This record gives sequence, C-alpha cells and structure tokens, in this order.
Amino acid sequence: MASIWKHPRSQYFTACFRDQHGKQRRISTKETNRKRAQALADEFEKAARVKRTLKQAQAVLDRLHEELSGESIVRMSFRKYLQEWLAAKAPSTAQATMVFYRKSLGKFEGFLGARADEPLSAIRKQDVVAFRNQLALRLSARTANHDLKAVKMFFKGARRDGLISEDPSEFVETVRQRHVAAKRAFTAEELRTIVSLADPEWRSMILFGLYTGQRLGDIATLRWGNIDLARNELKLVTRKTGRSMIIPIAAPLRKELEALGPSSDPNAPVHPRAAATVQRQGKTGNLSNQFADLLAHAGLRPRTHHKGQEKGRSAKREVEPLSFHSLRRTATTWLQEAGVPLAVSQALIGHDSAEMHQHYVSVGREALAEAAAKLPDLA
Repeated sequence: MASIWKHPRSQYFTACFRDQHGKQRRISTKETNRKRAQALADEFEKAARVKRTLKQAQAVLDRLHEELSGESIVRMSFRKYLQEWLAAKAPSTAQATMVFYRKSLGKFEGFLGARADEPLSAIRKQDVVAFRNQLALRLSARTANHDLKAVKMFFKGARRDGLISEDPSEFVETVRQRHVAAKRAFTAEELRTIVSLADPEWRSMILFGLYTGQRLGDIATLRWGNIDLARNELKLVTRKTGRSMIIPIAAPLRKELEALGPSSDPNAPVHPRAAATVQRQGKTGNLSNQFADLLAHAGLRPRTHHKGQEKGRSAKREVEPLSFHSLRRTATTWLQEAGVPLAVSQALIGHDSAEMHQHYVSVGREALAEAAAKLPDLA
C-alpha cells in the first residue's frame, strides 16, 4: 500500500509506492495537506501497477483534483484556444500580421487533424518537430521558419495564460537556411528598360516603389487622399506594420503624378486596376506575378507560368535576385551612394525594426526632402 513521507526540511509530502515490477518509487506530491497527498500517492501506485495511457492518467488526476478541491478542471483544446488567441490579438495587431497568424497556425491545425480538439497539454515537442520537418520538405527554410515562429508565439501565449505548464515548441530549432540566389538592386539602365515596357499604371507603381521605397501592397492601395501635392508629401499607414509615414515626393515622382492628373475624389485609387486586384484577392501575389512577367519581357529573369510546375501551391519557390522589393533596395543603395546619412535614408524608406525607429524621431522634414531630391531621374 502506498504511503507518504515528509522530509524535515521540505513542506511537501513524498509519495512512496512500488511499481508493477516491485521497485520502490518516490515522487513528490507537491502537496502540504496530508489527506490530499495520501490520495495522490494511492493514484500514483495504481498508475504504476496498471499501464495507462497519458490521456487515462490525466483523466484520473483531473478527477482526483475535483474530489479533493471541489473545483473542476477545464482543459482547453488547441482549436478552441486558437480562436480565443486570434480574437485577443486582433485589436492590437496589423491586418497583414493577423493574416500571417491565421495562415501559419491553420497549417498546424491541419497537421494535427482530429487531435486539434484534444487538450493543449497533449501536444508534445515531437509533434512540433514533425510539423517543422514536414514544412521543410515542401517550403523554403525562410517560409518554414516563418510558420514555426507563429506556432512558438501561440504556445508561449498558452503558457503565459496558464493553460500548459511546459511549452512544447520552446526548444524546437529553426530550419537551417540553404544557399539562395543573392537579391540585388536594379541598375539605372535596367530600370529605364522596365519603365519603357510598362503600361501607364505599372510605370507609376514602379516609380512609386523606386522613389518612396514602399512595398507593393501599400503602393497598389494608395488613394489620392494620401497625396498632398501642396505640401509635396505622401502620407500612408503601412499594411504590414501599421506604421504612419510621411514621405517627401521626389521631383521625378511628382512629375509622374502631375501627368496622371490628380483626382478630385480623395477616395479614388491612384492605381485602379492594382487596387481592385488587392481588394478582390486580399493579397499581392497576382501583382507580383505581373511584375515578374514584366521583368521577363525585359530579359531580366526567366519566364514562368506561375503554376508551380505541378508542385502545388505549397511547393518551394525559386528565389529570384530581382523582384518588386528590389526597388526598395535600389532606393536605399542610391541614397547611400549620394552620401545621405543612414538615419535619414532609413526614415525616408522606412524600416520595420523598433530599434531603428528610435533614429527616425530626430530626422527633420528638411533632411528628408533633401534626401528625396538626391534620388536620380530615370529620364
């Protein structure tokens, strides 16, 4: 029969019992109450003599806790907590980041299958490792690590909320980055070629990308209300980070805007086709493909059919040195070559790092305008 014992220098009782092989076992009950400690010792002995699954053992301990304390234990499932976690995140998180959370955690939910309805505590480190390995087989290391990051944030929240005592993702390592083609900036001659082949709307978006350094999604969804030609400024809130930005309009970009003929409707999109695409699809993938086709037409990258060559949507993508994001890299390069101070160029182009954001506050409007004026004209 199980017994309990308390070391003179410990506040907790220790359960003493023999397992199915007759071997003496001792386990701390983490209880200071003799009655509850004895009940736990009896259950430990039963569990040791009768081989039980983790789920069965957990059910016994839950029942024991209810009998001793009069309080029932509610064990949150992965699926249920996922809904609550996302709802709690939404008010303080950018829309694009919420899309990332839903997509990445949706992958893990799909990986778990029916187990997503089991308690969070039933998920083990080996489950997270298996999920990571599955991603690594199908996706680039960067994308796999991106999804793993969301899973780690989720379980960190579950532990903080007291739903699990141990985080199964805490010590799961990221996927090792493989060698990929180095991304680079455009040359001025390459940009002249691309602009000469582009239709008016794409020409405008390319110039916006070059002279403001902003992302494709932010440029595609610009409204005329974002543009103040009287103050020669562009004002926007970035989709990815939710940060407000005021950017001086460089002379070549202003010339382009005046040629477009500003709309009297502040809600009218500057780039109607692109805005409609983003609104309809909720993402910029189709626009990225259009720009890739333009680069292929200019002879700057191979032609692709954008269908993954029968590999499916989750297949690993080939990383190309040039993309729309290269315009951001080009602007940064040109500013550095023009001798613009680092803090000024970062404030003009924008930077996601909170640490670098501290540098922006000391950059005045005049310094930004001078930096924008140093960007060369493609004409």
